[in-house]
Formats: sequence, structure tokens, C-alpha cells
Amino acid sequence: MDQNSRAGLLIKVMTVYAGTVIGAGFASGQEIMQFFISFGVYGLWGVGLATVLFVYLGLLIMFLATRLQTSNYQELLRYLLGKRAGRVMDFISLLMLPGGLVVMLAGSGAVFSEQLGLPRLLGTSLAAVVTCLVVMKGLPGVLTANIILVPLKISALVVVSLLALLHQGALLQPFPDALPVNRVAGHWSWSSVLYVSYNMVVPVAVLSSLGRTVPVGIGMLGGALGGLILGITAGLITLAGLAFYPEVLNYQVPVLFIARSAGFMLQSLLSLLIWTAILTTAIAGAHGFASRLAPGGGWRYRLAGIGATLLAMPLASLDFNCLVQLLYPLFGYAGLILLFALILAPVIKKRGNLPS
Repeated sequence: MDQNSRAGLLIKVMTVYAGTVIGAGFASGQEIMQFFISFGVYGLWGVGLATVLFVYLGLLIMFLATRLQTSNYQELLRYLLGKRAGRVMDFISLLMLPGGLVVMLAGSGAVFSEQLGLPRLLGTSLAAVVTCLVVMKGLPGVLTANIILVPLKISALVVVSLLALLHQGALLQPFPDALPVNRVAGHWSWSSVLYVSYNMVVPVAVLSSLGRTVPVGIGMLGGALGGLILGITAGLITLAGLAFYPEVLNYQVPVLFIARSAGFMLQSLLSLLIWTAILTTAIAGAHGFASRLAPGGGWRYRLAGIGATLLAMPLASLDFNCLVQLLYPLFGYAGLILLFALILAPVIKKRGNLPS
């Protein structure tokens, strides 16, 4: 394998990992506000812990996937949890992946309606059409979509955060203490663990499908760098949010508030950014579901991915915020099983259990 091919594979692993996590909640700043900014200065400690977990888990998932030569997450779950517990987690994942797809399609409708002034159905339908078109191309289509879209949305988030920090001179000011507000958890450390937990089901589903196409070393490095990108981006958004704390706590789309407050009229551009974030996560959910039901690809894979997307359409007409409040906490607690299995894997699994 030549140097260009290795670099291309590395970029694909990095972007697909980051792209599956940076969905509507991340790009809008809503997730970051709920899990980190709401804790004031302690939210930065939470971001630090989340970064360590994202790096470690990305590296570990790709190590296991490439060594086990997995083509879908069922094989990885069976190794981590055993047959019985693996079946239970497999069933939970089969519910969570389409559930996340519903949330992303609903989020697309919300962006079109609330931010762009366009019909909600148009946003939902357009996201569904693009998802179906990408799924038609299989795994290469999923990787290509992430290579194009992920750098765009990460670059925009980084630029907005840095400009806001420079505008406020926030790095020269003391960080604010936490206020008594409603949070997803009582302590910043548990909030951080829950954040990583509910964000790992889709990456596991997608990254495990790369086990037969990526060398071990490239996969591990790509997983680690993808996790680092997630941590740095979340850290910058947290810093920018703390620069406008506590006012930022009152807004549904904190990134737009930060941009406007810093004097940057970028609402349309940032709305498009949030939509691309929704798109990559929707594509990842459809791909993860399809690769589980049809690991060999072909027409069965396309049928499963397109079928899941079309079936999600009616439910996507429900309120986006209600779906997030209902499903995300459930995803987080369900994902704890998988999270702890991954964290403990090096301790409870012997190296000899893996193919050499």
C-alpha cells in the first residue's frame, strides 16, 4: 500500500468517527451546553475526560475491529459481551440506530422550519433523499460523504469559537463558576461519561464495518485522531460558551447566539452547518443499521438502509426537542453497557482471544 492510499484510509477513519458524533446537537452547541457549559468552569474538566474517552475508545474499537476482521457491530458485540449479552445489546442497537435516524430527520425539518423559514417537510424529505442516495453507494459512499462534509462543519465550528473568544477576550478573563441550573447529571464527571456513552453506539456500528478494509495501525491511529478532533472541537465550543455564560443557557441553538453576540452575522451559514452535521449522522445511522442486517452489502444492504430511512419519515414529523429529551437519555443509559464493556475489554479479555 502506497503512502497516498494509507493517508486516504487514515482520513476516512478520522472523518467517519468524528462525523458520526457531530450531529445536530453537537453542531448547534445544545449538547455541549447541556453536558459541559452548564457546569461552568468544571465543564472544561468534563471535556477533558470526554476527550480521553473518545481517543481511547476510537483506538480500541478500530484495534478490535481490524483484528477480528469485523464487517458489522454484531461480531464486535459478541466478542465483548459474549453470546447472550451480545444478543441483548444487538437488539438494543437495532432499536437505537433507527431511533437516532428519526431524531436526525426531525432535526433536519426543524432547521429548515425554524432557521431557514422553509417547510419542515422539505427539510425532512431532503435529508431522507440524500441519505438514501449515499446508502445506494454502500460503504464507499458513506466514507466519501464524510470526507467532504466533516471537515467543513468542524472548520466552521472552530472558526466561530475562536473568533468569539477573541472578540470577548475570554482567555484573559477568569472562568465563571457554575450556577444552580437544571443539568443532565449532578456532577461534571458523570455528565461526561453519559455524553460519551450515548454518542458511542453509532460510531461502534460504523467503525466496526471497516474491520476488513483498514490495516490495524492505520485504523488505531485514525480512531485516536478522530477522538482528539472531537475533544478539541467540543473544548473550543465550551470555551466560547463560557465567554457568554450564563446568558448562553437560555438559547436553543447556542452556536448561533454566540456568533450573533460576537457580531458575526452567519445565521444562514451556521444553519447549513448544522444541517450537514445532521446529514452525516443520519447517513451513519442508516449505514450501521444496514450493515448489521446485510453485512455482505449488495441489494439487501441498500434495501435495509433505504427501508429504515423511509420508515423513519412519519415519526420524524414529531417535535425535535421532544424526541431529543425522550430518546437521548435512554440512549445514554443503554450505551453504558457497551461503554463499560469497551473500557474493561483490555482487562477482561486476553490477547490470545484475538486473531494474530
